[in-house]
Amino acid sequence: MSQLIEKLKKTLRPESVLSSPVDLIAYSFDGTFEQRLPDVAVLPESTEEVAAVVRIAAECGVSVIPRGMASGLAAASVPLDGGLVLSLTRMNRILEIDEENRTARVEAGIVTADLQTRVEEVGLFYPPDPSSNRQSTMGGNIACNAGGPRCLKYGVTGDYVMGLTVVLPDGQVLETGGKVIKNVVGYDLTSLFVGSEGTLGVITEALLRLTAKPQFVQTARAEFPSLEDASRTVNAILAAGIVPATIELMDETAIACIEEAMQLGLPLDVEAILIIEADGSDEEAVVREIEAIAHICRENGARQVSVARDEAERASLWRARRSVSPSLARKAPNKLGEDITVPRSAIPEAIRRIKAIGTDYGLPVVVFGHAGDGNLHPNILFDRRDPAQWENVEQMVGEIFQVALDVGGTLSGEHGIGTFKLPYMYAAVGHTSVEIQRRIKQALDPQNILNPGKVLPEE
Repeated sequence: MSQLIEKLKKTLRPESVLSSPVDLIAYSFDGTFEQRLPDVAVLPESTEEVAAVVRIAAECGVSVIPRGMASGLAAASVPLDGGLVLSLTRMNRILEIDEENRTARVEAGIVTADLQTRVEEVGLFYPPDPSSNRQSTMGGNIACNAGGPRCLKYGVTGDYVMGLTVVLPDGQVLETGGKVIKNVVGYDLTSLFVGSEGTLGVITEALLRLTAKPQFVQTARAEFPSLEDASRTVNAILAAGIVPATIELMDETAIACIEEAMQLGLPLDVEAILIIEADGSDEEAVVREIEAIAHICRENGARQVSVARDEAERASLWRARRSVSPSLARKAPNKLGEDITVPRSAIPEAIRRIKAIGTDYGLPVVVFGHAGDGNLHPNILFDRRDPAQWENVEQMVGEIFQVALDVGGTLSGEHGIGTFKLPYMYAAVGHTSVEIQRRIKQALDPQNILNPGKVLPEE
């Protein structure tokens, strides 16, 4: 390892190579409770430096774990067995905003919200908005194919990736895609790296598709005495031919935790709240859409539907939704936040069965998420210091995933696989799919240098 560190210091600025125990702690964890120390962490500032680091690591047979802001929730950026953490946070520039072609070229370390702010200043729009948009980076978003509330209408991160610059496991630099709208020349290599969680290549730059910024937005809060009525309402809205920008669900435990933490005036005597947003370029059409949505909510059991009167009220609603995860600390010292996706028609059944699992094991399960596209986030609340609770949590996770698979869903809509979901990959996609993915990994990374132990289960 000392030889590796010396080579790195000759290649990068010495202060960009970190090896002291104090420094390495900062690169040992992500948004989960997993923590493992790397042997060294480096902070390159260009694609050329990333390529040089990867070549050195490959020569020394040392694993490379790409990392952004480490807001991930599947332990995908946690070094499992030492190795080199490659932090891309210093590569945070917007290289180009092309207004005519509606594209942006960015480095992997740009924070999502910073990109969104910049493009909106010129009247353009980058729709994907993970709840961690003020912390997460574009490289990480692409590596996990992140989603967010607006996926219902606008799609996920991968739908906006037109091209990538990727450093391959041997240090070669690959350019994919481009600004053309149609491109069917050869295999779709851009899509191959989207969602690969740093196991096939290190994303250093991305060419992103932008759209026109919606001029008008209306946001409503619908309060439901019944969680099942709230779940059914999602399909009722979509069945009416209405596609809002977002339909977000919060259950009674999430509501109570947010209210205790933030005192936003949320009702504590309902089982669920839906936050629904409509947007567009025609103000009258947007108003009609939100009025139709409110009517459908009332028809399906909503006790009250209120529409934000101004931007301050709208911001308050979204502040509540984006605060769900941190506010759960009021209820228990630890949480395991999962990320299943089910067909929209199966949302009521899935929620009912997931709640029953919590009851069976005596641990609260909070359910919130992007109900409009079936992406639910069941969060198990527990105390990890209690071995019995931790044992129950491990059993509950398997049962929750089985619920998703039983109703025709899958393991993840936006968090990815990382290490947390490895035991369930065969059940989710089958042996043939896993084997084909292994062949792709072997072809690109025969030394298993990049992010080993993630995404694909051991043979």
